[in-house]
Amino acid sequence: MTDDKDVLRDVWFGRIPTCFTLYQDEITEREAEPYYLLLPRVSYLTLVTDKVKKHFQKVMRQEDISEIWFEHEGTPLKWHYPIGLLFDLLASSSALPWNITVHFKSFPEKDLLHCPSKDVIEAHFMSCVKEADALKHKSQVINEMQKKDHKQLWMGLHNDRFDQFWAINRKLMEYPAEENGFRYIPFRIYQTTTERPFIQKLFRPVATDGQLHTLGDLLKEVCPSAVAPEVPMSEICGWLPRPSGFLSRVRPAPATVGDLEGAGSRLIPPGAEK
Repeated sequence: MTDDKDVLRDVWFGRIPTCFTLYQDEITEREAEPYYLLLPRVSYLTLVTDKVKKHFQKVMRQEDISEIWFEHEGTPLKWHYPIGLLFDLLASSSALPWNITVHFKSFPEKDLLHCPSKDVIEAHFMSCVKEADALKHKSQVINEMQKKDHKQLWMGLHNDRFDQFWAINRKLMEYPAEENGFRYIPFRIYQTTTERPFIQKLFRPVATDGQLHTLGDLLKEVCPSAVAPEVPMSEICGWLPRPSGFLSRVRPAPATVGDLEGAGSRLIPPGAEK
C-alpha cells in the first residue's frame, strides 16, 4: 500500500478555496479588497499566507501592523493545527469559499501561541514527526536519518513538493513484513463539543489473536459513541497516508465523526494545546 501514489497524491493535493478579508475595525489607507487562495490541507496557515500578508499590508499604515493572525467567525485559528484540521473543526458544514478574517492588531494572547518565524513551525513539525516515529518504530527510523533528510522532509512540505517530501517520508511509513505493522498507531480524535480538545491513547494495529485492527476497531475502543454507520470503518490502521504519520478524525457532535482529516494530523507537543 505504501506504493499507492494515487491515494498519497489525493491526500497531498487536497485544497480548500478560501476568501481572506481584513477585519472591519482595522485602520486602512484605502478599501481592502478580499484575497482568494486555494489552501493546501496538508500545510499550515503561516506557511502559505505570505501573499495574504502582502496584499493587506498595502492598505495598512505601517505603525498599525503587528503580528498577523486569523480567525473564522470569532474563533482564532491555531497556526500549529494543519489547515485541513482547522477547516474540519470549524467550517466543514459552511459554504465555500471558507471565510477567514485577517488581523494585524490585538493579538489574542489567551487563545493563540506566538509564531515569530517559520523556524518555529519547522521545529513544531519535526517534533510531531519524531513523536509519531517514537510510537511506530521506537524512534529508530528518524534517528537513523541524516540531518539533510530531515531538511528535505520539511522543505517538501514547505514548498508543496510531493515527490521531495515522500522520498523521505516513505521510510517513516514502512515496517518489516514480519512485524505485521507499527508498534502503535499515532492518532488523535479532535472534539468540538467538549472542553477536552482531543482523545488519544496507545492503540496497537494488530489484535492479540493476530487480526489486523481496522479504523472501526479503533473508534469502538476509544470513542464508541462517535461511530456512525455511514462512515467507512474497514480501513486497516497499519498504513496511514498522512504527512507526519498521524491519523486524526474530527468529532463534531457526540454521536458523529467527520471524514478522515486530509491534512494529516499532528501530535501537538506538550504546552501547545492552548
